[in-house]
Amino acid sequence: MLRYAVERLILMVPAFVAIAALIFLVIQLPPGDYLSNQILELKSQGDAAGAAKAEYLRKEYSLDKPVIEQFGVWLGVWPGPRGFSGLLQGDFGYSFEFKKPVADVVEYALGPTVLVNVLAVVAIYLIALPLGILAATKQYSLRDYTIAGFAYVAMATPGFLLALIVLVYANSWFGVSIGGLVDPQYAEAEWSFAKVQSLVAHLAVAVLIIAFSGVGSMIRRLRANLLDELRKPYVTAARARGISETRLLLRYPVRMAIIPFIADIGNLLPSLVSGSVIVSVVLSLPTVGPILVRALQAQDQFLAGFILLFAAALTLVGTVVSDLLLGLIDPRVRLGQGHER
Repeated sequence: MLRYAVERLILMVPAFVAIAALIFLVIQLPPGDYLSNQILELKSQGDAAGAAKAEYLRKEYSLDKPVIEQFGVWLGVWPGPRGFSGLLQGDFGYSFEFKKPVADVVEYALGPTVLVNVLAVVAIYLIALPLGILAATKQYSLRDYTIAGFAYVAMATPGFLLALIVLVYANSWFGVSIGGLVDPQYAEAEWSFAKVQSLVAHLAVAVLIIAFSGVGSMIRRLRANLLDELRKPYVTAARARGISETRLLLRYPVRMAIIPFIADIGNLLPSLVSGSVIVSVVLSLPTVGPILVRALQAQDQFLAGFILLFAAALTLVGTVVSDLLLGLIDPRVRLGQGHER
């Protein structure tokens, strides 16, 4: 298992470099960039000094170089005007839109982004797994139809719409504000028990809204997978040996039915990050989603590139975690296992 884990970690390195190259290429596809557009605008306004400053920044950050050289400088494997200063050295670039380093722009957004979306993943599994199992074990019963109805509603409800509904009615019915991560009176206050309570309440609402549609789709898939497993001969054979239903269900069919969902962890994290952008705007959550939208609109390439790379890193980490969990649950998926036998 240790060898398997090390091999998966080593494979992350070339995958990360390839993803970084693809992201950099994609953000270069639109014509022009933030500074080029600014230079044209300043020249049309007759602001020669402003245009000269923007041109200086283009050279300072190697935006006047070929794309391959720009990528090398951004990654930190090619010397630029400031030497080796890129991602590998902890320099994430400069945000021309916000006029400060990218690290300063995203400093307070990365933590909440990871926290909210990891909790959303946990919520999806904690809610969907038991409901999916309950639905499959009583097929075509009232319980099954009730859970299926809930799943369809969850899948059909856009996250931003649910956020708006909860936001409006929480304020009109209960007189509480669920926007942000804490109540407004605690925004600048020192940490206290009351502030922690406010944080937990706001986090719970945001996490459940973001996870809502994911819960619905996972319930439907798990129900279908588990029903398929329950019809297989090994289940009939296990019942014939006198194994109790609960032990049989948890030891065999459920274990096999959840394998696809464990494999989906790598895709679930980035999809939640991208899917929660509008929800974050509606709920005023301090995540990277709204920042990414603004960066893409302004063609702020270093900021947009870093946030996309951050989402890609979540994908890689989630993929490795899912691979390790699959290796524990089903040894057949470990690399080289078939050759060792």
